[in-house]
Amino acid sequence: MENKTNSNKSRVTMVQAFKTIIWPRRRLVFIGLILIVIRSLAGLILPWQSKVLLDDVVPGKDLSALYSLIAIVISAIFIQALTSFLLTRILSVQAQFLISELRAQVQKKVLSLPIRFFDNTKSGALVSRIMTDVEGVRNLIGTGLVQLVGGSITAVLSLIILIGLNPWMTLFVFAPLSVFGYVALKAFKYIRPVFRTRGKINAEVTGRLTETLAGVRVIKAFNAEEQENRTFEFGVQRLYENVKKSLTATALMTSSSTFLIGIATTGIMGIGGYFMIQQEMTAGEFLFFTLILGFMIAPIVQMSNIGSQLTEALAGLDRTEELMNLDSEEDDSERNIVIEKMKGDIAFNKVSFSYEQDKPVLKNISFEAPSGSVVALVGSSGSGKSTIAGLSATFLNPDEGMVTIDGQDLSKVKLQSFRKHLGVVLQDEFLFEGSIRENIMFPRPQATEEQLQHAVKSAYVNEFTDRFEEGLDTLIGERGVKLSGGQRQRIAIARAILADPKIIILDEATSNLDTESEGLIQKSLSELTHNRTTIVIAHRLSTIKRANQILVVEAGEIVERGTHDELLAKEGRYYDLYTFQAKI
Repeated sequence: MENKTNSNKSRVTMVQAFKTIIWPRRRLVFIGLILIVIRSLAGLILPWQSKVLLDDVVPGKDLSALYSLIAIVISAIFIQALTSFLLTRILSVQAQFLISELRAQVQKKVLSLPIRFFDNTKSGALVSRIMTDVEGVRNLIGTGLVQLVGGSITAVLSLIILIGLNPWMTLFVFAPLSVFGYVALKAFKYIRPVFRTRGKINAEVTGRLTETLAGVRVIKAFNAEEQENRTFEFGVQRLYENVKKSLTATALMTSSSTFLIGIATTGIMGIGGYFMIQQEMTAGEFLFFTLILGFMIAPIVQMSNIGSQLTEALAGLDRTEELMNLDSEEDDSERNIVIEKMKGDIAFNKVSFSYEQDKPVLKNISFEAPSGSVVALVGSSGSGKSTIAGLSATFLNPDEGMVTIDGQDLSKVKLQSFRKHLGVVLQDEFLFEGSIRENIMFPRPQATEEQLQHAVKSAYVNEFTDRFEEGLDTLIGERGVKLSGGQRQRIAIARAILADPKIIILDEATSNLDTESEGLIQKSLSELTHNRTTIVIAHRLSTIKRANQILVVEAGEIVERGTHDELLAKEGRYYDLYTFQAKI
């Protein structure tokens, strides 16, 4: 029910599009309308001069009038060409600028959304929504809408001229055009939800394709190319079926316009022939009527094409509006506490959390991590360790209880003021495509060379970059694919050291490393955690012997707590885990 409501709220009407997109650029649109009216008026010159040619110039054998007529027609053609160029130059360029602006706004909005949103949405689908859904807006601010309005003006002017020439012939044309208008309106009503669904399917297919390319090593390792091919082919087939629906509606409009205009033309030939036989109409007037009729009908037929473009634009804006209406992390009005100077005391007070209703992941978690201390979380996989880390990093909010920082409720602290004091090193650390230098300087692009070198040496990054020909400027490929796991991890630690945070969260930071890399990283972690509040998640219990406090988490509860020696002396769950690993 809620989704349905949201869907209805996000339907963008032409009035909304006018207020938010067209009206702020009304000067450009007005210039476009003037240009299209000038172009339309210039277009009427040729039919008019054709009548003059047949009725006056040729019968009168007036060569000077013929030269004047040619000059007038050439001038009109030049004006048409110039206005067409200016229309494209002014409106199309502005439309592309608007698309780039909208993409930037949507991307900014997406990055402001909470982590939970990204957990439930494919990154490839988001890429499609940011890059593709806004493209249709070019038909609102570009030549599409202006041609629709300008075409309407041209049609009205042509209608007035036609009525003046022969009202009976004009009336005959109106009947098939009215039927075409009815068919077009029905088709547009049918097409809009089709375009909406196409955007959704396109996003899903793009999302799956992005995942496929990112996981190509896993696909090849399990010989699963054929399976992925079938999945992608199914998505492409769905997209094809959707496109087929819209093409059917478009084809219906095109064929009906061809048929109805054909009937109108045939009728005009008959009626016009009758009037010429009766000498109530000259050949020039008949040609003039026929050419002007084309000027009236052409915009109407063109409107069907432009109408489908505008429908597609509004469908894309519907989906864009859905994203823009989502609540950002910072939209929470209760988050009004700004932390200027952080001490770093973290405390969990009876915290419970669940990702799904009635399936608690954490139950009544309470502990304190004083400033500068190291708290280690251990336990079996799925016990809730990463959820505790996520709550500490404000990626999640507790369902019950409270997480505090320096005594302040973390759910009421402005995220930006907290996260500027936060550093995170993950198990599968994400590196950006580029150089080692760019990745380390990511949190502080303005850092000095001295600060950079300190971070590099503290994390022992220089131990391997000194062997590279390009040193810190070595390109590492997408997600650091050209580096080993230990090298990537050390770059991530150097990045955190350079950020100089007050709170550090280490999520399985040494689990994928060989013994030599682990030894180096243990040294770099000692530098990183010095005088900083640190929460460590570790499978290798040998890495947390010096932690000030070790919490053993099982099934979402803290079952043991103490130092390494205290927990070994208890011979409980920690003792079992440690002795088991020691045997391995």
